[in-house]
Amino acid sequence: MSTVRVGLRCDAGPRRGVGHLVRCLALGEEFLARGASVEMFGTVERVGWAGAQLAARGIPLHPGPETPQELVATARRHALDVMVLDSYELDPAGAGALRAAGVLTLAVVDGDTRGQDADLYLDQNFGAATVAPAGRLLAGTAYALLRDSVVAARPAAPRPATAVGRPRVLAFFGGTDAVGAAPVLTRVLLATGHPMDLTVVVGRPEVESELAVVPPGRGQSLRPVPPTDELPALIGAADLVVSAAGTSTWELCCLGAPSALVCVVDNQRESYQRVVAHGLVAGLGELPELAAAGVPGRAARAAAARTLTGLLASPERRAALSARAWSTVDGMGRGRVADAVLAALAATPA
Repeated sequence: MSTVRVGLRCDAGPRRGVGHLVRCLALGEEFLARGASVEMFGTVERVGWAGAQLAARGIPLHPGPETPQELVATARRHALDVMVLDSYELDPAGAGALRAAGVLTLAVVDGDTRGQDADLYLDQNFGAATVAPAGRLLAGTAYALLRDSVVAARPAAPRPATAVGRPRVLAFFGGTDAVGAAPVLTRVLLATGHPMDLTVVVGRPEVESELAVVPPGRGQSLRPVPPTDELPALIGAADLVVSAAGTSTWELCCLGAPSALVCVVDNQRESYQRVVAHGLVAGLGELPELAAAGVPGRAARAAAARTLTGLLASPERRAALSARAWSTVDGMGRGRVADAVLAALAATPA
């Protein structure tokens, strides 16, 4: 059989974040491991870390076609067998145009297909109930797309309950912290008054400037670090992780990290509510409420601080979160997705 040629269509940037790119990258790693050719099409702007991730894997980056006609022309020019579409912004008609041109199309979605007519749809969110044609939906955390570095760091068992006087806390909010969550949650964490060594991943200079004026309290330390390939190791070393309820949720679950999440954008709300309701993570609320001025903002921040205090003070609570999260995401999702794509490709008439 000739080499399967796979295209990944997504974008990343300071305002878009890097979630789409990270999950496409994980699927790209799986196809590369199976001997496929992988190319990425899109914009990676002002996110050096993301560009370096592609270069390290030998995945070339090409400008992203926007219109359905451009998608088809690009697929033909690069002789693609498969195109993965992971975008909230592209014209939904692109998937159908690619299918009509004989390119097998996988649409990565989050609860809404946006009217795309794809060969396969992937919604990796917990309890996903996306409406899609029969036999074409890959739904739930069994299909979570995780990078090599995360899968390799998965522990053999969830975290035991371990008492620590000064917990190590890691806070990160996507590759760029596009919505500026870090300063808000850093203040909430330090306002607990609980001793901690807090490491905050800083995606943009503006965020670092804000953190520079946030004073830790007694028994507390605050260390900002830039985005890093060592994130799985930082997660593994932390007693508690505070993060956004985006694609990194499944990385945290796979690694069995006791986590408290905040919903930072509207399209995270449904998934956030599900994982909190099922006890996979603790919920800290929604960012606009936590950042609000006046009485409502103070009340939201006080509630989040109480939740965090309970977790910092209780190794048993942290261990319970770890156990439920670890058992929900096994790290083999991308292999199942690649199996489904290749099976659909094999079933397509020549």
